Amino acid sequence: MATERETPAPGSAPSGARGGGETRLGRGSRPTPTGPHLLTGANVVLPTGTVKNGRLAIEGTRITGTPPAGAQVIDVTGHWLVPGFVDLHNHGGGGASFSGSAEDVLTAVRTHRAHGTTTLVASTVTDEMDLLVRQAGLLSELAEQGEIAGIHFEGPFISPCRKGAHSEGLLRDPDPAEVRKLIDAARGRAKMVTLATELPGGIDSVRLLAEHGVIAAIGHTDAGYEQTIEAIDAGATVATHLFNAMPALNHRAPGPVAALLEDERVTVELINDGVHLHPAALELAFRHAGADRVAFITDAMDAAGTGDGRYMLGPLEVEVSEGVARLVEGGSIAGSTLTLDRAFRRAVTVDKLSVEDTVTALSANPARLLGLSDRIGSLEPGKDADLVLLDADFELKGVMRQGEWVVVPQLP
Repeated sequence: MATERETPAPGSAPSGARGGGETRLGRGSRPTPTGPHLLTGANVVLPTGTVKNGRLAIEGTRITGTPPAGAQVIDVTGHWLVPGFVDLHNHGGGGASFSGSAEDVLTAVRTHRAHGTTTLVASTVTDEMDLLVRQAGLLSELAEQGEIAGIHFEGPFISPCRKGAHSEGLLRDPDPAEVRKLIDAARGRAKMVTLATELPGGIDSVRLLAEHGVIAAIGHTDAGYEQTIEAIDAGATVATHLFNAMPALNHRAPGPVAALLEDERVTVELINDGVHLHPAALELAFRHAGADRVAFITDAMDAAGTGDGRYMLGPLEVEVSEGVARLVEGGSIAGSTLTLDRAFRRAVTVDKLSVEDTVTALSANPARLLGLSDRIGSLEPGKDADLVLLDADFELKGVMRQGEWVVVPQLP
């Protein structure tokens, strides 16, 4: 729990600690990966605002309201403590894909954890249905083990007019029976399906998803304004990477962008990498929807956390140059190489968003959408000890997941 810290007498325990043998780490020290911790001196971002010179107590896998006996007292003065990031839309990283083997999936998960994403939904890309069904089975096992938070199917139920980096020959209409096949294959671990709701079967598929507690996301769509409203009324609640792979906002044909931004039932995904969106477009979305209806995502592909080169995105070859991923054939942007720590830093330093609003978009909102707000998304007693430590320049310095350091901070 974060509280305003009183200045302790030299050599004394911090105010509110139990006494009882806590260990103070000296200059240049590294905390142990596990064990009770008491982090002190940081700007701690809570749902109610930022506590300056605050503290956060961790015991076991949870945040606790009382500093535990025997805790390591870690002075992180001048740093920021924010909740672990939650990514709703991510295709891979570290040179590996969520469409690959279990080892590939774990490689990608660990890559993003090292960049602050403590909860992640694994996204697939358009492929043959039997391959998607098989992958859903593999990913559901990893979800059951707690490695991922669930599965997002992006395609094949999308518009050929707005296919982006999806193989056109594998696209199909959103037949509810086919959608149900993927949900069943995921064994209760399907979290979201992106579909073009204007296609035949689209509205019925939205209703099916809503009935099964799966997020229906409107994306890769050529829908008009009225068609989009119909889909929202049927139960669609997310806009897949708003602005990208959908008709542009037009004064006579406002299209899906206007409908998605104006409806309070919809959360809009934004890829804040400086490539997918002009800063003015991001500002327009953020100001119109408000912080409570924005979820920053990566839409990352294999190259995230790795580097330039040739990669595969499903069956399509991608060239990454200077951090921008494009299809070798056709040149369409093919996901991103973004990590959420970079999205955070850009939001605060370039887009000039408040730290609190950025935390809402990176942690609280996606946690709410996933139905996990009781466990993650904010720094509160009883919740998982998932946190990110940032320095004064918003560079990542430490990551903790369920009480264990994934990135152990090196204290100055």
